[in-house]
Amino acid sequence: MNQTLSAYLQERAALIERNLLSALEREEVPARLYESMSYSLMAGGKRLRPVLVLAVLESLGAPIERGIPYAVSLELIHTYSLIHDDLPAMDDDDLRRGKPTNHKVYGEATAILAGDALLTRAFSSIADAYLEHPEVKPENGLRLIAELGRRCGAAGMVGGQMADMEGEGRPLSLAELEYIHCHKTGDLLVAALRGAAYLADASPTLIDALTRYGMAIGLAFQIQDDILDVEGDTAQLGKTAGSDQSRQKVTYPSLIGMEASKQKLAQLVSDAKEALRAVGLGDSILVPLADYIMERSC
Repeated sequence: MNQTLSAYLQERAALIERNLLSALEREEVPARLYESMSYSLMAGGKRLRPVLVLAVLESLGAPIERGIPYAVSLELIHTYSLIHDDLPAMDDDDLRRGKPTNHKVYGEATAILAGDALLTRAFSSIADAYLEHPEVKPENGLRLIAELGRRCGAAGMVGGQMADMEGEGRPLSLAELEYIHCHKTGDLLVAALRGAAYLADASPTLIDALTRYGMAIGLAFQIQDDILDVEGDTAQLGKTAGSDQSRQKVTYPSLIGMEASKQKLAQLVSDAKEALRAVGLGDSILVPLADYIMERSC
């Protein structure tokens, strides 16, 4: 990753982190619940989804400050999904971002409730921020909520997680595996891009292009995760390497081989860049962000 992009990611992630805890409700929240929520929310990470929101606004010439409430809400939802994914009933992971998972520290019941609280707070936070925002049309505020509800619900991220669980220990077709990856991982990335486009009052053509970009990098992101599960190590990943194999999960490398997986990854990143070039965004920060998806090591 080049130094310019590295600095950009660090700067934008720091901006998001300065606003994360302020999004959490504190009054009348049980102390242990608040601790559990903030433990996972502030555990670090790439902050890729909120960074994408700011990158789209910047690329379309809109002020990035307009997107901070939506960007923060995406990170609340992403964090909730990680807490729940790590539970013994799902992936049963002990480590997340190099730290003990939420349920290992606070217990399963509190972890479930912390995830629930982060999810519901995300939607109320969006409504609070954009209900009377002078620069955001009311209908676009509603589009944010509708988009996010679809992308993180039963037809999106949650459905992808369900399909992932049902696929453990049995053969999967390439189409089934792509469904899992596109929904479990890709949909929230698409929600970041489309939501930012709404906030910028972008044209349908631009929204369609950003959707294609998001679908491509979403699948690419998960293929790279599959590759790193084989080639990475626990210390670098911040989670247990080889966990997919231990749970008998089908991955791109196990289904089509490592070399073909890397070729597919490169093609998806190329497709993502082409979607940007088609609408005049070929020089935007979104282009090196697509390369980052392929080149990241954790």
